[in-house]
Amino acid sequence: MNYKLSLTRIALFFTLPTFILFTASTQKNNYDSSTDTLRFSGESHLRNIRQLTFGGNNAEAYWSFDDKQLSFQSDWKGINSQPCDQIFKLNIDGSPLENGKRYMLLSTGKGRTTCSYFLKDGRIIYASTHAADDKCPESKMFAGGRYVWPIYKTYDIYVADKDGSNPKVLIGGDGYDAEATVSPDGKYIIFTSTRSGDLELWRYEIETKKFLQLTNTLGYDGGAFFSRDSKHIVWRASRPQGEEAEVYKKLLAEGYVEPKELNVFMADIDGKNVKQVTKLPGANWAPFFHPDGKRILFCSNHHSIDKGGRIFDVFMINIDGTGLEKITNSETFDAFPMFSYDGKKIVFCSNRQSDRKPTHDTNIFIADWIEKPGEVDLNFKSLK
Repeated sequence: MNYKLSLTRIALFFTLPTFILFTASTQKNNYDSSTDTLRFSGESHLRNIRQLTFGGNNAEAYWSFDDKQLSFQSDWKGINSQPCDQIFKLNIDGSPLENGKRYMLLSTGKGRTTCSYFLKDGRIIYASTHAADDKCPESKMFAGGRYVWPIYKTYDIYVADKDGSNPKVLIGGDGYDAEATVSPDGKYIIFTSTRSGDLELWRYEIETKKFLQLTNTLGYDGGAFFSRDSKHIVWRASRPQGEEAEVYKKLLAEGYVEPKELNVFMADIDGKNVKQVTKLPGANWAPFFHPDGKRILFCSNHHSIDKGGRIFDVFMINIDGTGLEKITNSETFDAFPMFSYDGKKIVFCSNRQSDRKPTHDTNIFIADWIEKPGEVDLNFKSLK
C-alpha cells in the first residue's frame, strides 16, 4: 500500500518535526566528522550521510542491481505535478539521467503509485491505480475513530522499460496487488494481495509465471523482502486476536487496515518455517536483511510509545530476536532502510535536516555503512 507504509500519511499524521564487505576498511582515515552534518550522535554505523531529495514526501528508495541508481515514490511538487505519489529514479552520484535531469518520472503520471523495484535487467516494477482513474483515488486517515491506511483494490503491479515506457500489467486482477520486491537471484517477485480474501504474501516466479501463496494467517502481511542469498523472506505482519480480529475484518471489507500493532516475521521463500523475530509494542515494519543474513534492519516506534509513538527509528536485530540495536537517532522519522548490493552503503528516508529545524518533509538519504564502528564513530557528536 502506499507503504510498504503509506509514508506520506504516517508522516503527516504523526506531525514529525530524515556488504558483501564487513571489514573496517570502510573506515577511512581521512574522515572529517565536522562535515557530516546530517549525522546524529549515536549513529555509529552511519557515515558521510548525503541527502538526495529536497522537499515533499519521498519514500521507499530501492537500489538498482548495479548500485548506481535508486527508484522511489514521491509527491514532491518540484518534480511531480500529480497530488499523489508517482515513481521516479535518480543516479546516486547526482549525474543527469536519460532525460537530462536529475530525477526522471518512470510511472505514467496518472493515478497513485507505490512500491517500485528494479528487475535485474534494469526494468522497473511498481503498483499503480492509473488504469481505473487518472486522478488520485480518494482516501481518509481515520475510519471508526481509528488511524488507517487505504487498501486500493485498483492497484495492479506493472512492469516498464528502464525509461518508464511501455508499462504493462505484470500482476493484476480483482483486489489489491502491490508491495512488490525482487529476489537478488532475479527469479522471484514477492507481493501483497487480497486475492485470497485477506492481505497475504504471494510469490510470483518470473520465468514460469506461477503463483504461490506464502501466508494464510489472519492479519496484514506485507512489505516483504528477500535475503541476499534469496533463501529467506522477511516481512511485517499484524496478528489481531478476539475483538481486534473482528475490527480488522470489518476495516478490510471497507478497504482499510489499521497499522496499530505490527511485528517482523521471517520464513523460507516457500513460506515454510515461519518465525516471529520481534515481539515489541507499536509499529515494527520496513524490515530488510543485513547482507550476512543473520540480522535484520527495521523501523520501529516501540521506544516512543510513551511519547505518543511519534518517533520512528531504524533498529537492527538478530534473526533469533536477540541483540536489538538502535541505528538512527534523529528523534524524528527514520525508515525504509535498504543495503546496496555490494553492502557498502545504506539508503533510508528521514525527516532529518542539517539545521535540525522541524519539518514535515521526508527525504531520501544514503550513507556509508560502518560494520565495525571505530573510535571516531563511537565518539561522534552532532554539531547541533
